[in-house]
Amino acid sequence: MRRPWMLIPLILFLGLAGLFLKTLYDKKNLQDLAIDPSALPSALIGKPVPAFALPSLDEPGRTLTEQDFRGEVALVNVWATWCPTCRAEHAMFNKLASQGVTIHGVNYKDNSEAARRWLEELGNPYQLNVEDPQGSLGINLGVYGAPETFLIDADGVIHYKYIGAVDERVWADQLGPRYQALLKQASGGQP
Repeated sequence: MRRPWMLIPLILFLGLAGLFLKTLYDKKNLQDLAIDPSALPSALIGKPVPAFALPSLDEPGRTLTEQDFRGEVALVNVWATWCPTCRAEHAMFNKLASQGVTIHGVNYKDNSEAARRWLEELGNPYQLNVEDPQGSLGINLGVYGAPETFLIDADGVIHYKYIGAVDERVWADQLGPRYQALLKQASGGQP
C-alpha cells in the first residue's frame, strides 16, 4: 500500500518549479528584471573621491590630489584615447564646458602624449585632467572601463555614477537634473 503523504514533497517541488519557470518566462517580469548597465551601483556614493596623488596631464610637473576636486560641483569623466565611446561623447563635454559645467578628467590607462594630442585636436573641456597611467585612481573609483562619469559636490563627495557615453538624453534625464540640484544645494537653495 502506497503512502500518499510521501508524494507531498514531490508535489510541492513540482509546484515551486512550475511557478519559477512561469515567472522566468513571463515577458512582463523579464522587462521588470531588465538591468540598465549604465546604472550599476557604486560603493562610493555618498563618500569622498578616494585619495590620490597623480600628475596633471595639462601641466607636467604638477601633482593633483583629491583636494583639487573640491570647491565646486563637478563632473569627473574617466576617459582614454583608446576608447571609441569616449570620442563619441567628447563633443558633448565640450558643449557642457562651454555652458559653464565644471568637468574634471581622469585619463585612464592611456599614453599621455596621445591624450594631449587628442585634446589639442578635439578641444579640452576639462578644468583639471589627471594622468592615471596605471589605473590606480580608476581602481579606487571602482571603474569598470571608460567612459564613466561621476557627479561630485563641492566637498568632493560622489553623488552619482554613470557608465557609458554622456549624450543629450543622458544629460537631460540623468546627469543634468542632479548637477543642477547640487548647484542649488551648494548655493543654499538660491537659483
